[in-house]
Amino acid sequence: MNIRILLILCVFVFGCKNENKTEELPVVAEKVNDQSEDYNLEVYNFEEFEKFINLSDDTTYVVNFWATWCAPCIKELPYFEQLNDRYQDKKVKVLLVSLDFPKLYEKKLIPYITKHKLKSKVIALNDPDSNSWIPKVNENWSGAIPATLIYNKNKRQFYEQSFNYDELKTEVEQFLK
Repeated sequence: MNIRILLILCVFVFGCKNENKTEELPVVAEKVNDQSEDYNLEVYNFEEFEKFINLSDDTTYVVNFWATWCAPCIKELPYFEQLNDRYQDKKVKVLLVSLDFPKLYEKKLIPYITKHKLKSKVIALNDPDSNSWIPKVNENWSGAIPATLIYNKNKRQFYEQSFNYDELKTEVEQFLK
């Protein structure tokens, strides 16, 4: 009999906590949406996007392919922001290329950008024919993310991996020599 009372008590206690969480969620989502209404996301197909990976000026470009649904991508994103802050005076530009699905732009991507106040340029690549454009980014790319292309007019390197800040900084430094 004591087990039944304990079980009923547990259901009542945990049931109440879940109800409160459900009631709080719409308020949080509403605030995020209010912040993101002014954000203008640039969306490109691959033909339009290709210019971003083939520039040949005096700048070193760090192009990171990521998505909000990719946990390793989200984990390393602050390192790209840190890199952007550190090297903005040294002709290094960070470009964050979201591979989120178009239906997630308003619900996930834009709220993520605004909530985390990303300062790097963020664009979305919306080209469903990934089998044709992935090898144009790098012939050895399997399509897995996170993936990063670092290049300048003298050198080009592709990384199908996650970075920590020191690793990322070390790689960029090789391009600045």
